[in-house]
Amino acid sequence: MSEEIYDVVIIGGGPAGLSAAQYAARAKLRAIVLDKSSTAGALAFTSRIENYPGLPEPVSGKELLDIFRKQALDFGAEYRDGQQVVGVNFSGDVKEVFTMEAAFKAKTVIVATGSMGRKPTIKGEGEFLGRGVSYCAICDANFFRDKTVCVLGDSEEAAKEAVLLSKFAGKVYLIAPAKQLKADKGYPGLDAGNIEIMLGMRVKEIRGGDAVEGIDMEDAEGNRSSLDMDGVFVYIHGSKPIIDFLQGALDTTEEECVVANRFMATGVPGVFAAGDVICTEVRQVVLAAADGCTAALSADRYINKRAHLKKDWAKSA
Repeated sequence: MSEEIYDVVIIGGGPAGLSAAQYAARAKLRAIVLDKSSTAGALAFTSRIENYPGLPEPVSGKELLDIFRKQALDFGAEYRDGQQVVGVNFSGDVKEVFTMEAAFKAKTVIVATGSMGRKPTIKGEGEFLGRGVSYCAICDANFFRDKTVCVLGDSEEAAKEAVLLSKFAGKVYLIAPAKQLKADKGYPGLDAGNIEIMLGMRVKEIRGGDAVEGIDMEDAEGNRSSLDMDGVFVYIHGSKPIIDFLQGALDTTEEECVVANRFMATGVPGVFAAGDVICTEVRQVVLAAADGCTAALSADRYINKRAHLKKDWAKSA
């Protein structure tokens, strides 16, 4: 683990996380954003945004995120893509955040992972979790060298994970319920010889004994088919807060929402939460961005032991 200590580590690169990065960096805090994927998240999947204040013309969610990210970087924040957080340690004054590739230390942490997590809905999905079913290709790809796996989903994230798995597995099926992928045509790497794309198919059951052995699928007409399979990587999204990496480190509600006050502070000093992970009643980009702003200013107050949030008015040039 690097002994380098950030002022704030921000987990999540959506509107809440990137807004937090912008305000933290503008407050002269050393901030880093750890993003599982720049193409994942509710906003990244949105094709048209026309009600965000200040936008004269509609843009895609991805374009709006690109603007947020550029602003954060221009103010001096760091950004790491492909950094899926798998664990945390909030027990000390210096917090620790762990990814598959590295570990990060910080005086404060802002959790902004959103709410596109899912509960197992496919028959056998929960039963075989950790025994062939995975939600993290970068975590588990090495366990499936030269084996047959499938990725379930039609998003750009699903395509990205299929390409990653193709470097380890012998055969990769990308199985999408839609008739076309949301990824751009000609997505780099999808033409690998060991990737096969199956469109308009839904997996109805994951079956096996001690581990996954196969899947049963159904097309739009109700025709059933089966494939032998060693691993199933699920990238079908839901609306559940993404908190699995916390492993009980923060208080949550019965709905698994992170508990935070109006300053975005959790029950652990120095740890804040923002955006859909706290399950606000109204889920809009502008509110997630506002949460990120509040969380960053609260982190600044915590680090500098201020009595009040600092007023962040523009200064004369």
